[in-house]
Amino acid sequence: MSFKYGLEDKPPRGEIFILGIQWLAVTVPLIIIIGNILGALNGGAIDISYLQAILMTAGAVLLAQLRYGHKLPLVLGPSTVLVIAVLSSRGQSSGAINSSIILGGAVLALMAVSGVFKYLERLFTPRVIMVILLLIAFTLSPAILNLITADNGVSPCANLVFVISLVLPVFPAHRVLKGLWKSTLPLWIMLLGSLSYYLLFGVLTPLPPDLPVLSLPGWFAEPPALPGPTMLISFLICFLALAVNDLGSIQAVGSLLKTGNMETRVKRGIAITGAGNVLSGILGVIGPVNYSLSPGVIAATGNASRHTLLPAAAGLLLLACSPLAVGFISSIPAPVVGAILLYLMTAQVAAAFLLSGENHAFKTLNHGLVVGLSIMVGTVVAYLPADVTGRLPLAIRSLLGNGFVMGLLTVMFLEHLVFAGSKE
Repeated sequence: MSFKYGLEDKPPRGEIFILGIQWLAVTVPLIIIIGNILGALNGGAIDISYLQAILMTAGAVLLAQLRYGHKLPLVLGPSTVLVIAVLSSRGQSSGAINSSIILGGAVLALMAVSGVFKYLERLFTPRVIMVILLLIAFTLSPAILNLITADNGVSPCANLVFVISLVLPVFPAHRVLKGLWKSTLPLWIMLLGSLSYYLLFGVLTPLPPDLPVLSLPGWFAEPPALPGPTMLISFLICFLALAVNDLGSIQAVGSLLKTGNMETRVKRGIAITGAGNVLSGILGVIGPVNYSLSPGVIAATGNASRHTLLPAAAGLLLLACSPLAVGFISSIPAPVVGAILLYLMTAQVAAAFLLSGENHAFKTLNHGLVVGLSIMVGTVVAYLPADVTGRLPLAIRSLLGNGFVMGLLTVMFLEHLVFAGSKE
C-alpha cells in the first residue's frame, strides 16, 4: 500500500497544519462522546471542566507518544474498556475508581518496561492483523448505530436517511478529489454535515451559559481511596483488555506501514500508555489508549506521517484551555459523528482486505475459518443487549462483554492452537 506521505515525511507547513486539523477532527468527537458519558455520571449533565481535563491529558500523552513512545501515526483518547469498568463501579467512591486507574496504569507500564510484551509480538500473524482491522470496524458498528439513531428530537428514520445521504456522496468525492482535499474529507463531513443537519432539522445542542473563551480546567479529583479487592480485580482485567487493544493498535499500524523496530515501539508505546493512565487517575479522569481506528484514517487519507499529529496534539491542549470551544464542539450532532465513523470504518475494512492480499493471508479454507469465526464472535458480543452483559459476573464482565477482546482471543486460539501448521 502506497501513501502520499510516509512515516517520517514532513509535509509543507501549510499542509501539515491542515492535516493536523484532520487528525484533530477525527479525535475530538470521540473524546467528546466518551467524556460526555462519564462527565454526566459525575454531575448529571455534560461537565465542560471534565471534558477539558480529558482533552489536556490526551494532548500531553499524544505528544509523549510521538516524541518518546511508539512514534507512529496513532491517535489516542479515553479507553472504552475503562468506561465499562467505571460504569460497573457506580456506587463506589470516585476516589476508589481513581486509585484503581492509577494502579492499573502502573502495572501496565511495569509490564511494558520489563519486556513482557515482546514475547507476544510473534502471535500477530497476517491473519491476526487482518482480524484486528476488521474487528475494529465491526465491533464499533453498535456505537455507530447508536449515534445514527440518537434520541435528539429527530426521528431515527430521518437520521438514518440523513446519514446515508451524507455518506454516499463521499465515495465519489474520495475517487475524484486529489491531494489535500481528499486528505481532509473527514473534516468536510463534519463541517458540511453539521451545517446541513442544522438547516434541515433545526436541532443544535444548547451551550451552557457564560462559558469563558480561555480558562484552565476547573476539574478537581477526589483524593485517592483504597479500592475493594473485587473492584481492583475488575479494573485489572479491564487493563488487560486495554493492553491487548493497545498492542493490537500499534501492531496494526506497524504492519500497515511495514515499520521496523517494532519491539522497541511496542515497549515504549505501552509504557507511555500506562504512565498516561497513572496521570489520568491522579487528575480523576478516564485513562487513554491508542485508538485502533488509525489504520482507517491512514487508508482513507493516504497520510502516514507521524509529524502531522503534532498539530493535533497542540490543538488538543489549546482546546483544553477554552471552555467555549469545548462547549461548541460537544454540540456536533451525533448522526454526523456516526457518518464520519461509517466512512472511516469502511476504509478500514478495505485496508484489511488489501493487507491480506499483499501478505497472502488466505491460502486454505481453514484460514478463512480462522477469520470468519473470530469476526462472528466479536460482532455477536458487541451486539449483546445491556441487560445480558449486566448479568455477567462483575470480575469477567469487561472481558466477556467486550467484542474486540473476545474476537481477538478467538483468532489467537484458532490461529495458534486449533489450526496451527494446518495445510488444508
